[in-house]
Amino acid sequence: MNNKFPPSAFNLPPSRRDFLYSLSASLGSVAFTSMLAEAAGEASAKGPHFPEAKAKHCIFLYMEGGPSHIDTFDPKPKLSELHLQEFNRSGEQQSAMSSGKRYYVESPFKFQKAGESGADMCDRWQHLPRVADELCFYRGCQVESVNHPTANYHVNTGNRFGGDPSLGAWVTYGLGSENKDLPGFIVLPELAFPQGGSANWSNGYLPTALQGTPLRPKGSPILDISPPAGVSREHQRKNLDYLHQLNDLHAQKHPEHADLSARMNNYELAFRMQMQVPEALNIDGETKQTLENYGIGQQPTDNFGRRCLLARKLVEKGVRFVQVYASTWDSHDYIAKAHGALIPTVDQPIAALIEDLRERGLLEETLIVWMGEFGRTPDNGVRGGGLAYGRDHNPDAMSIWLAGGGCKAGHTIGATDEIGATAVENVHHVRDLHVTLLKLLGLDDNKLTYYHAGRFKQLSQFGGKSIEELIG
Repeated sequence: MNNKFPPSAFNLPPSRRDFLYSLSASLGSVAFTSMLAEAAGEASAKGPHFPEAKAKHCIFLYMEGGPSHIDTFDPKPKLSELHLQEFNRSGEQQSAMSSGKRYYVESPFKFQKAGESGADMCDRWQHLPRVADELCFYRGCQVESVNHPTANYHVNTGNRFGGDPSLGAWVTYGLGSENKDLPGFIVLPELAFPQGGSANWSNGYLPTALQGTPLRPKGSPILDISPPAGVSREHQRKNLDYLHQLNDLHAQKHPEHADLSARMNNYELAFRMQMQVPEALNIDGETKQTLENYGIGQQPTDNFGRRCLLARKLVEKGVRFVQVYASTWDSHDYIAKAHGALIPTVDQPIAALIEDLRERGLLEETLIVWMGEFGRTPDNGVRGGGLAYGRDHNPDAMSIWLAGGGCKAGHTIGATDEIGATAVENVHHVRDLHVTLLKLLGLDDNKLTYYHAGRFKQLSQFGGKSIEELIG
């Protein structure tokens, strides 16, 4: 008997099933979705198609629920003239919520001009004006769905019905990972997942390696990140070495089982993540000033501030794509109270993130995206016989902004009509936004393809064109 194996391994006749089961704990299952793309033997990871592109990483700040452009970054004075005027809308509509008896709603917020660029921001943004000249606002994007799950899928995957690879999966497919000990695509959700669930960060038909890895917002970010009590790293290493030998024997007899090597890479990545993840996600080493800047330890900024700081740390560690969620922007009623409370939760952390990246020399190579799944209407429905100053869903107009990563900072591109109902200038479907984001990251949507179900597929579904006005 070979003494280099742990004696416990020989107490009973070992089986491959026993080893696979015992090593497939929570950390192992996370690593399985994040194993090296090379292990799958299918990911391209050949580097950028546009070597001149500045962005190497992306932090996607997703405001789930649909923030109102009219009450954040796109002021509409005309609505003050129309406020509370009632009208009836009939005929073919996008949804039942937009028909019937309606009334116009002015914004409850005042607006300010921020920075040398004169960017429009409502007065609830107290910190973001400091970095206004780093932002590129886009007002011309349109989507197709007015339902939250399908709209989330549309923005995140290009397909309203889900099942396709997410933007983060495509980016990691095209560029690979800079850190072989961490997943290339990490998601930082709130306590509850967004509508549509984990399909928002799915790998779809791309290799499993490219699926987003969500980290838990409370407690240990990944279950079983530490070995069980009494199990040393040396013991784990010996078990993995022994399992390798068993699998090598199996692979020789069954060479058609190509996924076996991928599964082994899963275990190896899980082993390495036990060392990398705790350090990468530990904020105790940050200065007191940094924590204060992000609003950590304060209310209402602590939750989102922690995740923005983690996004910066993950980018520093070479993670390619980080998506940070902020939910409950669906303000059908009482928008003054709803948006008035939501904006302060994200304002300070976002400004701190941009300033922190800039001071560390990372802003130019990190593309930041801020958006939700759609915008809001300039009017609301009379429901229950009363008025509540809110807004319904609007796929025809929304506010998006970019920062860093070679975007055209200090500019506002596109426009909506005088009441914010629809985009009227530099109008593009969301597929063109996807193509633009890929280009900023050095990827050509027409070349970033994957053969599946009898044809070559791409993020834009049917092809698109980049919005050159957004690129610096």
